[in-house]
Amino acid sequence: MWSVLLSGLATALSLLVVDLIVPGVTINTLTAAAIAAVSVGLVNAFLRPALQTLTMPINAISFGAFSLVLNGLCLWLASLVVPGFYITGIIGFLVGPLVLSAVNTFIDNYFDKKTPAFLRDGSGSELSTDRSSEF
Repeated sequence: MWSVLLSGLATALSLLVVDLIVPGVTINTLTAAAIAAVSVGLVNAFLRPALQTLTMPINAISFGAFSLVLNGLCLWLASLVVPGFYITGIIGFLVGPLVLSAVNTFIDNYFDKKTPAFLRDGSGSELSTDRSSEF
C-alpha cells in the first residue's frame, strides 16, 4: 500500500516538474497535480494496453517511434478529465511524456533508496534470516 502512495506522490511531483520545464503543459494547483497523477495512472493502466494493441502495426513500421505519439495521447487523455491540467501544442504533447518519464524514474529511485524497509511492502527487507550466501 505504501508503494502505491509513494508512486502516486512521485507522479504528482513529476507532473509539477514537467509544468515548470515543458511549454504546453499547465497544472494550476497542487490538488490538480494529485488528481492528474491518479488520472495518468488510470489511463496507463486501463486505456494504454488497448491502444498499444491497436497501434501495434504502426509501431512496428515506425520501429517504435509511434510510442512517443501514444505516450502523448495517453497524457492528453488524462488531461481531459482533470480541471486545472492542460496539454497544449505539439511540444507539450511529445516532450511532456518524455520529461515526465525521466523525472518520475529519478524520483521513484530516490524514494526507493530513502524509504525505510518496513514501508516497502516486503521488497528489499534487510531483516532476512537466510545466511547461506555469507559463506
